[in-house]
Amino acid sequence: MAINAGARLDRLPMSAFHRRIMWLIGIGMFFDGFDIYVASTVLGATLKSGFSSLPRNAMFVSMTFLGMTLGAFATGFLGDRFGRRFTYQANLMIFGLASLASAFAPNMVFLIVCRFFMGLGLGAENVVGYATMTEFVPPQARGRLQGIMAVFVVTGLPISALAGLLLVPMLGWRVMFVLGGLGAIAVWYARKQLPESPRWLAANGHDREADELLNRIEAEVAAEKGPLPPPATTVAPTFSRAFSSLFSPQILPRLLVGCLVLIVINTLLYGFVTWLPTFFVSQGMDIAKSFMFAFVMSLGAPIGSGIGALTADRWGRKSVIISASLMAIVFGAIYPFVDQPILLTLVGLLLVIPVYVLVALLFGIYVPELFPTEIRLRAAGICNTFGRGATILTPFAVVWLFGHYGITGVLAMMLSLLLLQIVVVAAWGVEPKGRGLEEVAAGDARFPRDTQLTHITPPPPL
Repeated sequence: MAINAGARLDRLPMSAFHRRIMWLIGIGMFFDGFDIYVASTVLGATLKSGFSSLPRNAMFVSMTFLGMTLGAFATGFLGDRFGRRFTYQANLMIFGLASLASAFAPNMVFLIVCRFFMGLGLGAENVVGYATMTEFVPPQARGRLQGIMAVFVVTGLPISALAGLLLVPMLGWRVMFVLGGLGAIAVWYARKQLPESPRWLAANGHDREADELLNRIEAEVAAEKGPLPPPATTVAPTFSRAFSSLFSPQILPRLLVGCLVLIVINTLLYGFVTWLPTFFVSQGMDIAKSFMFAFVMSLGAPIGSGIGALTADRWGRKSVIISASLMAIVFGAIYPFVDQPILLTLVGLLLVIPVYVLVALLFGIYVPELFPTEIRLRAAGICNTFGRGATILTPFAVVWLFGHYGITGVLAMMLSLLLLQIVVVAAWGVEPKGRGLEEVAAGDARFPRDTQLTHITPPPPL
C-alpha cells in the first residue's frame, strides 16, 4: 500500500511533537559538540603540563578524525540498512563510554586510542542526528529547525571553553571527559522515547509500521492543532537503494558538492577554531588567558549558527552559504594583521561568526536535504567521510604552516578553500528552500527510480 509518508509529514503544522523530537535529538547533538570541542581545551592543558607535546596533540586530533571518518562512513550504511533509531542509540553509547575511559588515561598514547573510539561515535552522531531530524520536519520550517540543531551542537564550544576556564585549572583536564561521557549516557537513556523515521520505514517496505506510526503522530498533532489538511495527492517516486545510484547523473554532482563543502568547513573548524588555545599558548600566553580569549571568540559559534537558522528559510541555502563565505574571507584576511588584544578578540569573533553560519548551513541543513530517503545516510555519510578524512592530515598541515609562516600561513589555506567553495556552490549547488524532501530528491527523470509518480486518494482530515 502507498503510505505517502513524506506528504503526510510535510503537511503537519509545527507542534509539541516536533519540539520533542528536536530536544531529544538536539541534547545528544550538544554532547556530541561538547566532546568534539573538548580538544580545544584539553590539548592546551596537556601541552602546558607536559603530559603531551605538539606532535602528539596533532596525533590526538588526527585520530579523532580518523575515528569520525570511519564512524560517518559506517553509520551511513548501517542507518540506511537498520534504521535511524539503531544508529543514533549505538553511537551515543560508543562515544559516552570512550569519553569516560579517556578520563583515566595513564599516558597520551592511551588517550589517543580512546579518542579514536570517541571519534567513531562522534562521526556517526553528526550524520544520523541531522538526517533523522530532516526526515520529520515540514519544508516551511526545516531550515530553521535544522539550524537550531546546529546551535545545539556548537553551544558545546563555549560551554566546553567555559568549563575549561573554570574547571581545568582546579581539577585538571580529565574532568572534561567525565562531563561529556556522563552526559552522553544520560541522553542515550532519554532517547529510548524517539520513534523510527516514518520515511525510512516506508522506503524500506515496513508499510504497516510506518502507517501505524504516522497515525499516532497525526492523532497527537491533531489533538493539539485541530483538524489536519489532507496530504498531497501525489506519491513521490521511490528510488533505487543500490550503491550505484550514488553515481547517477543527478546524484553524483550533489555528492561532489556535499563532499567539497564538508571538506571546507571541517578544515575551518579543526584547522583554526580548535587550535586557538594552542596557538595562544605557543605565542606565550598563559593557559588561563588562552582559555579566556578562546572562550570570548567561541561565543561566535551559537551566534553564527543562530543566524544560519534564521536566514536559511528566508534567503535560501545557496545565498547564505556564499555570503557567509565572503564574510569569513574578509575577516580572515584582516585577522593576521591585528596585534592589540581587544581588537584581536573582536576580529576573531567576527571571523568565527560566519564560520558557524556555514556550520549550521552545511552540516545541519544543506547536505542532509540533497539526497533521497533510501540513500540519505549513505550519501551524507560519504560526504562526511571525505570531510572528516581530509582533516586527518589537517593538524600536520597546521603545525607545519604555523611553524613556518605563523597564523598567516594557516589562514591563507582557509581562505583559499572558502574561495573554492563559493565557486562550486554558485555553479553546481541545488537550492532546497521551501521544497519537500521528495521534491528535492526527485530532481529530474535521469535518476534511477523503482516506480513512477502515482496518484492516490488522500485520507479524510482528522
